Amino acid sequence: MPNPVLLMTRPRKGAERFVAMLPPEVRGRIDICHAPLLEIESLPVSPDLEGVRGVIFTSSNAVASVEVHDLPAFCIGEATTKKAALAGWYARQAGQDADSLVAELCRSRPESPLLHLRGRHTRGEIAERLSQCSLPTREAIVYNQKLLPLGDEAIRLLKGERPVIAPVFSPRVARQFVETACFSVNLHLVAMSEAVAEPFKGLAFGSMDVVERPNAEEVAKTVAGLVERLMRVEG
Repeated sequence: MPNPVLLMTRPRKGAERFVAMLPPEVRGRIDICHAPLLEIESLPVSPDLEGVRGVIFTSSNAVASVEVHDLPAFCIGEATTKKAALAGWYARQAGQDADSLVAELCRSRPESPLLHLRGRHTRGEIAERLSQCSLPTREAIVYNQKLLPLGDEAIRLLKGERPVIAPVFSPRVARQFVETACFSVNLHLVAMSEAVAEPFKGLAFGSMDVVERPNAEEVAKTVAGLVERLMRVEG
């Protein structure tokens, strides 16, 4: 029986970090196809940090796009927090998604103004919502997320007979997947949230799992469980 294929549509570095989250016994039972639907482009900008008392990172891509300063960094997710700390920021995890970060900062009331260092495409209106709760926050776009078509190898696998597991992490990537991929009963999707699952409604595929908490660790746990389930069914 051939191994299921894990179709990674994240940029390569992020995809490799995700695969490393899977248990070794799961990694040994799958084949990996890297087919990024996004390319991260750092922008030639130097954000104005004059008077800023802290920064917000909602993605590790922003950490890699700016120089380190002697400031606290409030981060979404464990991976982004670790990357910011390793880079030299005074990093603290402040939530798993935009809603929990806004709630935590409005509760803890850090010194402000704050600066949200983000990509060109984002959701959550973090700066606006924090400013509304009397934490003045502005934004600086430090990287771009360029959409890519799905690669030929991924298309071939999606047209084949092997089970294909595709974790999807953002609504924008979900929409790109819908526009460029082909669908069959052999495709099994794992969505980070209901918003990520939305573009797939009405399409024919094998299964859809939506994780309870929107973070990569939960997606990895769900993928691991799906691999076990598929191996039992195929067996």
